[in-house]
Amino acid sequence: MRIVSLNAWGGAMFGQLGPWLSAADADVICLQEVTRTPGVSGWTRFEDGERSLPQRANLFQDIRALRPNDQAVMLASDAGPVTDQSGIRHRQEFGIATFVTEHAPVTGLQTAFVHGEFVDHEDWAIEDRPRAALATRIVDRSQGRSVAVIQLHGLRDPAGKHDTPARMRQAERLAALVERASSSADLTVVCGDLNLLPTSQTFAVLAELGLTDLVGAADTRTSAYPKPTRHASYLLISDPSAVKSFTIVASPEVSDHRPLLLDL
Repeated sequence: MRIVSLNAWGGAMFGQLGPWLSAADADVICLQEVTRTPGVSGWTRFEDGERSLPQRANLFQDIRALRPNDQAVMLASDAGPVTDQSGIRHRQEFGIATFVTEHAPVTGLQTAFVHGEFVDHEDWAIEDRPRAALATRIVDRSQGRSVAVIQLHGLRDPAGKHDTPARMRQAERLAALVERASSSADLTVVCGDLNLLPTSQTFAVLAELGLTDLVGAADTRTSAYPKPTRHASYLLISDPSAVKSFTIVASPEVSDHRPLLLDL
């Protein structure tokens, strides 16, 4: 089984992202910063008072069109206004999405907000935006086992990626979801843009559940990200001996994050 985890940056580099995902030969794709604007396609612009970014109006549907046979689910953490190329405002949902090959039975789905609850913003907030996690239990027929894949987009704090009380509460809520989702799974994978430093206590919390981080202090950012702190995305697994290979993909660049590629 091949698993990809990537913060898709709202599809800002969709010209590179689309072809890469089409050729990735992945069984499970976990994406963060996924957009969905009902009835709208093409490009929109997102603004939150700190940033102004191009985004696909419906990245979820864009990827479904590339992978029409996948089993796909999107989980919205919040929603707010975006502007299309004609200057018309629309309501856009923002969240995470998991795509699973049609050849792998999905036997369970669980979700949890790890920070806050869903918010319909009149204007996008700069900080303290809610965050959700999505757990998918999948049958890996090639190995005769079930795999629980839990992904999330961790809380963003403009002050940095250091530990805070909010991030510790996030870790506790994530751990509770992992325990529920992995209770009948042979193997557990936790992945996503955690927005943490490698020294975060979150990893100690997850280690208590038997999860080992494969990323450590490696660079998970691309040249599209100009800030000096290069840590963001992580992937943890309950049994490192099940790993055939693990790659932090530096090229091609398809986002401001590097994809994480796990072969089991």
